[in-house]
Amino acid sequence: MKRDRIEDIAALLDKRGKLTLEQLDECFPDVSQMTLRRDLYLLEQQGRIIRVRGGAMSVKEVQKISGEPYTKKTTLHTDEKIIIAQKAASLIDENVSVFIDGGTTAMYLAKELPDINVHVFTNGLAVAIELVQKKNINVTMIGGQVMRDNLSTASPVARSYFDNTNFEIAVLSTSAFTPEQGFSCASQIEADLLKMVRAKAKSLYMMLDSSKVGKINPYTFAQYSDIDVLISDNNLPPEVKETFTQRNIVVM
Repeated sequence: MKRDRIEDIAALLDKRGKLTLEQLDECFPDVSQMTLRRDLYLLEQQGRIIRVRGGAMSVKEVQKISGEPYTKKTTLHTDEKIIIAQKAASLIDENVSVFIDGGTTAMYLAKELPDINVHVFTNGLAVAIELVQKKNINVTMIGGQVMRDNLSTASPVARSYFDNTNFEIAVLSTSAFTPEQGFSCASQIEADLLKMVRAKAKSLYMMLDSSKVGKINPYTFAQYSDIDVLISDNNLPPEVKETFTQRNIVVM
């Protein structure tokens, strides 16, 4: 019976794309929310859904707008990404302009961001698609070459675009971090774009999934001195946290 219910939940999510826990309650009135949460956790472990705050979405929904590499990334370290996204969302106030990058953690931030009056610049396709579903958020997409692995865009001509735009905050995610090499990513054109964003923003918030600590990618786009706030999950090693706090960087 449990297996049948889990399959029914998966089928319903595949059909509708997204469901809140309240909607699942209506569909399964004889099942407790705790049981439904366990069912969603099991489906996520099987790689069939992505849990988001207050519910879940089907992996097939993500696949509609993404390729396999990006879809796979969205299902890795989900709990950590949700925690980071919730913290980052709490730092974005109404009536500000903000740049959000195109990483999978940024996609979770787009989901967690309240529907408030903000202007978001982004180079993330999935981020933009998620945000435009919220009526009060104004979204501007940065053009350029599309990078399939993370569904983001970058272009050398972005520099001229940034000359005529303004945003107070940049919220970036990183693919890798070491104290020696800083924050790095796999694409030079993306690193160049993030450096431009870094220089433009008044404040830089860096989202660091603890699983990325100790990894090195080819292109560094930021160092300690460039960031104002580090946003991580509960598994950030204490010694890494200390290296940031010693430099008077706020760690969340």
